[in-house]
Amino acid sequence: MAEDMNRKGPEHVAIILDGNGRWAKKRHLPRTAGHAAGSANVEKICRDAWDLGIKYLTLYAFSTENWKRPDSEVKALMSLLGRYLDDCMAKCNKNNMKVTIIGDRTGLSDNLQDQIRRLEEMSRDNTGLHLMIALNYGGRDDIRRAVVEIAEEVKKGALDPEEITEDTISERLDTAGVPDPDLMIRTSGEMRLSNYLIWQLSYSEFYFTDVLWPDFSKKDLAEAIDYYKNRDRRFGGVK
Repeated sequence: MAEDMNRKGPEHVAIILDGNGRWAKKRHLPRTAGHAAGSANVEKICRDAWDLGIKYLTLYAFSTENWKRPDSEVKALMSLLGRYLDDCMAKCNKNNMKVTIIGDRTGLSDNLQDQIRRLEEMSRDNTGLHLMIALNYGGRDDIRRAVVEIAEEVKKGALDPEEITEDTISERLDTAGVPDPDLMIRTSGEMRLSNYLIWQLSYSEFYFTDVLWPDFSKKDLAEAIDYYKNRDRRFGGVK
């Protein structure tokens, strides 16, 4: 039985960064302090992920549903994201890290969109960890935008509906060209996808931990990887 278990570590890990607010509440701090602590943890986990053999890391930073939060919190999050993107620009080449933003960036401010363009341009040739940040991202919206693109191609006669395959859709998602996540981690004890990469996570292994995101460490990431290594991944088949 042990021989059949998957012993290779994950190439692509996706994480839902949950628990910033609860982390702050436990310390009698404002929610914004929790978001700041969570943002600070991202850089550490990026280094840890690369050390542990992960090539692609996708982090859920801000969902299409997060706009429903109080205006003051949304503004604070956008400001924090702007500072994080600036920090990334200062450090991505030093760390040989490629950074890509997935999600509907048209819903973001002009300043954030400009930061994203500059960050992606300056890091595109880096060969270390490929960090993807899901910003104004929703899994359903990702698929919707891909379907609209396909429909426009069909309308123009550039694509035959009979030739549409799963790859046709995958190639038009925000994650095109990147392998689907092998492992999805959600922190803080919640056990749902929250509209995250719902096409791409079809055959991913799921790992849920009670650890709040600002406290999530290399040790916790290593435990998630060990869990993954001991999963029997059959992809619908029989071994």
